[in-house]
Amino acid sequence: MSDTPSGLFLGQSDANAPENLLLNRANRHGVVAGATGTGKTVTLQIMAQGFSDAGVPVFCADVKGDLSGISQPGAPNDKLIARAADMGLTLTPRAAPTVFWDLYGQKGHPIRATMSEIGPVLMARMLNLNEVQEGVLTVVFHVADKEGLLLLDIGDLRSLLAYVGENADRIGREVGNVAPASIASIQRALLQVEQEGGGAFFGEPALKLEDMIRTGLDGRGQVNVLDSTRLMNSPRLYAAFLLWLLSELFERLPEIGDPDKPRMVFFFDEAHLLFNDAPKALLEKVEQVVRLIRSKGVGVYFVTQNPADIPDSVLAQLGNRIQHALRAYTPSDQKGLKAASQSFRANPAFNTAEAIQALGVGEALVSVLDEKGAPTVVARTKIRPPDSRLGPATDAERAATIAASPVGTRYDVAVNRESAEEILNARHAASDQAAAQAKAQADAAKAAEAQAKLDAKAAQVQAREQARAAPKPAPRATTPAKRASTRQTPLEALTTSVLRTAGTTLTRELMRGILGGLKKR
Repeated sequence: MSDTPSGLFLGQSDANAPENLLLNRANRHGVVAGATGTGKTVTLQIMAQGFSDAGVPVFCADVKGDLSGISQPGAPNDKLIARAADMGLTLTPRAAPTVFWDLYGQKGHPIRATMSEIGPVLMARMLNLNEVQEGVLTVVFHVADKEGLLLLDIGDLRSLLAYVGENADRIGREVGNVAPASIASIQRALLQVEQEGGGAFFGEPALKLEDMIRTGLDGRGQVNVLDSTRLMNSPRLYAAFLLWLLSELFERLPEIGDPDKPRMVFFFDEAHLLFNDAPKALLEKVEQVVRLIRSKGVGVYFVTQNPADIPDSVLAQLGNRIQHALRAYTPSDQKGLKAASQSFRANPAFNTAEAIQALGVGEALVSVLDEKGAPTVVARTKIRPPDSRLGPATDAERAATIAASPVGTRYDVAVNRESAEEILNARHAASDQAAAQAKAQADAAKAAEAQAKLDAKAAQVQAREQARAAPKPAPRATTPAKRASTRQTPLEALTTSVLRTAGTTLTRELMRGILGGLKKR
């Protein structure tokens, strides 16, 4: 048994019937669930290589590092060969055409996106902001758009946050209050992401989807493996990145309806990280994308430990289901087990809840969509062995795969063109220069005024000194006049006496004449 032209061979059921995932129903999405160590990663590897063989490009995240073996031919042991023979399957060891990616650029080609492409909603999720802080971040993005400031990397966002803080009063009058405390909180969260290495993700050259949606000359689809061994230390960054990539596929790809096979298949491993503590707006965004991206020809498969990790509104959109074993040790586990068993179309041959607990490694309950789009009756299935290697690729093998990649060195060197940080720094530099020039002119004017005062004072001192040093004028040759005295000269005294006597005599005679005349009357 092998992959048919119309479907992927997943394994063989207890009834010796093949379980095939129809390619024309693969874009109706799906879920691969099961406890740790039950075989989820192998199932993901089988599905990824099966889609690739059918000419469908695939994207998947390698959380533990063992999915990298898909890039190398398999070396099946006797047990795997016997298992394949029981299914009527002939194993053909071969590798899938693989391209390795890594947000940090260490174990694959770097992946970058600009701040503007990420947007405020996903950025707020990545920074773990509250509702008020998310509102302030939205204002920051609005200011960037309004003032033509490109947001490309973390430096741009940090500079713009400082700019908004400095102009909070003016901006607040236009779009609402911008609290300095919220600006400071966002700055601290941004610093934490940068310290975790997330700064490498933001910038240019930004990822082009065309470099992931490739089909080789042999007709096989490219398998894009994102190394997430380090990225899992920043779960919010991991979840936000995968959701951004899914959103980019949704926004850029044209509508094609229900194709004969998907245009691309997207595996979202550790899906619970996307939904943990997710705000309502983000959950609505995920539900919208999952519901509508089907018409873009993209199939989305969530890989998680328990289907209960996925919200019901999203789980209802997943038509193809592969359930590995679950262990119900706690009341919460039992609740998840019940939900998982009830999501299948019942098989009268066994109890679904009991079967889920009794599954061995490499076994699963499988229910896929049939030609009419209805779920098939759940079947207990032995998953087929892969054609590629079970286990990780070595560092040398990974390096050789990266060197032979069709992507080449396109993303190896970061580009830092003029954006918000450079523009705002130039503004600050110009403002500082103008302020420095104004201060220098004011200082020069004060210095000139002070110098003028000093010069004037010095001139006065010099004039006094010159006056003291100048020679006195020589005395005149004429006899100096005698000093005036208050004593009268003899002549003056004689004149005064004569005049006084004459005045007295005249006055007496006049009085006699006047009085004599009066008497005669």
